[in-house]
Amino acid sequence: MEPTAEEKILDAAREVFMTKGFAAARMQEIADRAEINKGLLHYYYRSKNKLFRAVFDEAFAKFSAGINQVFEADIPLFDKIEQFVDRYISLLMRNPAMPAFVISELNQKGEAFAQELLSRQTRPNPLPLVMQIQQEVAAGNIKPVNPVGLVLNMLSLCVFPFLARPMFQGMMQVSHKMYDELMEQRKQEVAEFVISAIRKA
Repeated sequence: MEPTAEEKILDAAREVFMTKGFAAARMQEIADRAEINKGLLHYYYRSKNKLFRAVFDEAFAKFSAGINQVFEADIPLFDKIEQFVDRYISLLMRNPAMPAFVISELNQKGEAFAQELLSRQTRPNPLPLVMQIQQEVAAGNIKPVNPVGLVLNMLSLCVFPFLARPMFQGMMQVSHKMYDELMEQRKQEVAEFVISAIRKA
């Protein structure tokens, strides 16, 4: 079946936002890639912000569903940490403009944006992971650790390289290809770092 104009727009927008980032992306380039005129693009999405929000919402829903499967899985804690890190970094590699967009929205709209995300049925729910960490601590299987702090550390280790990507690539003279290779390696490195921090000797 031939994709609709809106499907073509979203496919093109994903590509442009992924390669250029939100700030450098241009509506004309998205229209050209979707093989439509700019007027039709603006008929569906009146601003770049609204278009990115549509791309973001789709990615957020898919990520939430996938990551909640990990959070709720009946698997050992260390396996869960590995799967979480892998899926989160994979999402960010597919949607590298997402973290900067979230920070921008939080800066502009503050708590209202956070509450809007948290009010969705499809949102990440890390509470099963937090409870599992608590249980492992109580059983003496891992070092005493604040479960909420541990989850925050995991999130930070995954997302920060994407927030700092332009500066990091410029300072280190790292190509896009090399950066992607580093992020693939980082999946294992972050998981190992977190697990080593809580594993009992």
